[in-house]
Amino acid sequence: MRYAAFIVGFVALTAPAHAEPRSAYVTMVLQAFAAKVECPGTDVVYQDLAQKAQDMQLPGETTEKVRKAIAYMHTGGKMGERQDDDLMSEVAIATKSTDLDQNRLGMTSWCETQKSRLAGFIRTKN
Repeated sequence: MRYAAFIVGFVALTAPAHAEPRSAYVTMVLQAFAAKVECPGTDVVYQDLAQKAQDMQLPGETTEKVRKAIAYMHTGGKMGERQDDDLMSEVAIATKSTDLDQNRLGMTSWCETQKSRLAGFIRTKN
């Protein structure tokens, strides 16, 4: 019986550990792609985003799944692919918070802020 309680406690402690880092990663990827679209002369460094996912110990396919989910949501399903409900919810929340930041700061200030916040994940186009 103690062993069962230990296992249940262990699972309860480890299960949420991936939820927060992935949602933070989803927000970072969404903001990088938003910067590419909204901030003139900005491009995304996809390989560095993939490396960040690996550094955060997220599954190897995370970057591509997040990219596809963002594309799906932001094109009304015309591009990308629908992903699992949890990921789609994380993209929706990241979209809402990014929209709020853009409206609060104004697009010019938001773009300037992203250059420092996302240094290494976005760059100036050549």
